[in-house]
Amino acid sequence: MVTIRDVYAARPHVYRFLKPTPLHRYSGLNEASGLDLYVKHENHQPVGAFKVRGGLNLAAGLTAGQRAAGLFTASTGNHGQSIAFAARAFGMTATIAVPEGANEAKVQAMEGLGADVVAHGPDFDAAREWIAAVAQDAGGTFVGPTDDPLIAGVATLTLEIMEDLPDVDVIIVPVGAGSGVCGAAVVAKSINPAIKVIGVQSAQAPTQQLTWLNGAPTTGPMETFIEGVATRAPFDNTHALMAKYLDDFVLVDDDETRAAMLMLIEHTRNLPEGAAALPLAAALSMRSRLVNKKVAIDFSGGNITLAQLRELLA
Repeated sequence: MVTIRDVYAARPHVYRFLKPTPLHRYSGLNEASGLDLYVKHENHQPVGAFKVRGGLNLAAGLTAGQRAAGLFTASTGNHGQSIAFAARAFGMTATIAVPEGANEAKVQAMEGLGADVVAHGPDFDAAREWIAAVAQDAGGTFVGPTDDPLIAGVATLTLEIMEDLPDVDVIIVPVGAGSGVCGAAVVAKSINPAIKVIGVQSAQAPTQQLTWLNGAPTTGPMETFIEGVATRAPFDNTHALMAKYLDDFVLVDDDETRAAMLMLIEHTRNLPEGAAALPLAAALSMRSRLVNKKVAIDFSGGNITLAQLRELLA
């Protein structure tokens, strides 16, 4: 399992290319929500999402031979941008499989970073299974969405939260494959076990939450519009970390998430993608449990397309 030592070891690899992101408290948002919220702006990363931290940490640990053979991965967008960014930073090639109909803004961003993007299959899991076989045939390195170096890298954002807000009571993180929430849990529980770490997923794509509740791999429907949490299958390593550390795992309806997206736009003047609004939607749904607590919410990414934004505002 990833430990706090792995997270501290990842920091120099992350900060070689990135700077810490801000943690902001918005009076208007807090007045509207009735809560004491602190927004961690991972949408300010150069690829618009938190996952870039993990890609840099993973790439830094590769051998010369692995770098020469290139990276292969699957993504709905933000993980792929992370791998593309890291590959360019370390002079490697990256081949990324995306589901058919993937977020066009994210696809263009990956291509702009120099990656070869290939559409395959109806969803993330189909694309992942296909590109893993391609990587094996090519002799390259397949990067899964929850590889341990990725978790350790993205966990550095929670170290920043702890430094900026040492008396934080609750941290709420969206859950797709689980790297973000696992990183948050490892850091928070290692530094102060009293901090509550809560995962949140769409009620229209509850696989990870069902797996956490049941204590065993469980599949569920996947009908959410939020590509960042559209996961059909759980992953062993993130499931084990969530089982060990996570205090709660809640579901919110997609309509609640849309309302939270609008609230974030109004009060933070930042554009959230769907996954980035899940923590706020969760906080609102469990408001009575969070009153008089300092709550950090992970604004995980801002890669919303113009079409998605128009639909939201309409």
